[in-house]
Amino acid sequence: MKPVIALVGRPNVGKSTLFNRLTKTRDALVADMPGVTRDRQYGEGIVGDRPYIVIDTGGLSGEDEGIDTLMQSQVYQAMKEANIILFLVDGRGGITGHDQTIAQYLRELGKDILILVNKAEGMNEDVVEAEFYALGLGQPYAVSSSHGDGIAPLMEKILGDIPEDEEGEADEDSYAKSGIKLAIVGRPNVGKSTLINRLMGEERVVAFDMPGTTRDSIFIPFERDGQRYTFIDTAGVRRRSRVKETIEKFSIIKALQAIESANVVIIMLDAHEGITDQDLHLLSYVIDTGRALIIAINKWDGMTKEAREFVKEQLERRLPFLDYAKYHYISALHGSGVGLLYDSVDKAYDSAMKRHQPAKLSSLLEEAVQMHQPPLARGRRIKLRYAHQGGQNPPLIVIHGSQTEHIPESYKRYLMNSFRKWLKLEATPIRLEFKNSTNPYRGTRRNNDKTKQLLLKRHRQTKNMAKKFSGKKNKRTNR
Repeated sequence: MKPVIALVGRPNVGKSTLFNRLTKTRDALVADMPGVTRDRQYGEGIVGDRPYIVIDTGGLSGEDEGIDTLMQSQVYQAMKEANIILFLVDGRGGITGHDQTIAQYLRELGKDILILVNKAEGMNEDVVEAEFYALGLGQPYAVSSSHGDGIAPLMEKILGDIPEDEEGEADEDSYAKSGIKLAIVGRPNVGKSTLINRLMGEERVVAFDMPGTTRDSIFIPFERDGQRYTFIDTAGVRRRSRVKETIEKFSIIKALQAIESANVVIIMLDAHEGITDQDLHLLSYVIDTGRALIIAINKWDGMTKEAREFVKEQLERRLPFLDYAKYHYISALHGSGVGLLYDSVDKAYDSAMKRHQPAKLSSLLEEAVQMHQPPLARGRRIKLRYAHQGGQNPPLIVIHGSQTEHIPESYKRYLMNSFRKWLKLEATPIRLEFKNSTNPYRGTRRNNDKTKQLLLKRHRQTKNMAKKFSGKKNKRTNR
């Protein structure tokens, strides 16, 4: 097993900045304000040939009410999972009462703990480290997570103390193998985090009855019945006019990036609020990316029969263009209908990633053309000759023929629906690309010689016809 390193400390001491440096990514959202991180975030890093897993956590504020209580439970869970705990403190702010409280809890865990005195760039290391010996956790280490000072030798020391046999060998079943990437998106407070907790059967992310609880995109590996998944919990996306804080703008950007990186997207709607314009904007973005789509209508429990019929009627009226999407009516809080999502996700992923043989696609194209011929274009029949697959996620079918630029949208929709039906694709869109077949001899010398011969022959025929017509005209004139 790879060593697991947890980053803990009070808010705004630089844990997320250090997480990004250790993983060499920008996965953790960083801002100069406390409380940005709320869920625990996992990432991978490597020093030389020694890999490790690092966990970013929310700041321990010392408050015992509201969302802070849920955040603290996430931090404590990360501490229990870790082999090594890096306790970050602020070298410029000095020791606080919260630091002493956290240190007391860490001493009771009985795990390997290192104190990192962060934000120590430009300062005398001996002076800045001296104060933090009072925490009773051994020697402090002055570092700078933003500038990288002292990080490399510290990681070499940490990993050097771990025997090789405890680390184990990385194999195909490592943490990096993500499986099906499933992004769950929607407006704020529709139940995205609650759904992930219900799918996993544990309180993995902070779910609180307050819009904007999730600020970062959290990637969560999970395995069920031998199938690997990576759940992506995202921040709620509001209308642009309502986004005021800079941190929320970055949260929305990361949510949209999560859609692009996913294989399957679940868009959650609030059954009590119906479909809003913001839901339509999100659906439009998912359609543009071409990701397999599942629509989960949440908070379905407790609604009257008339209210449910109204919601279904509204979906049919406002989303007629999403005939390929899969609909689920669920209650993330109580779990009704949630288990059926796994089957739809698996089928959507298989449909989006499946490979199809060119012979099969060409045969289906021929059958579709025989059932319904393409329309005439400028008095000439559009010809579709053969097809092959050009990509996956979404499936791209390339069709070759003549005058394909004149194919109307209605006939393209007919072909897409035919391919989706015959290939048994579920919850994934199909994209078609048309290419005109060209004469392979065009522009060659042989073809030019033939063209010249035909032109000369036609010229001679025209000249002979002109002579005959001229001779007949002269005879009539002489008479």
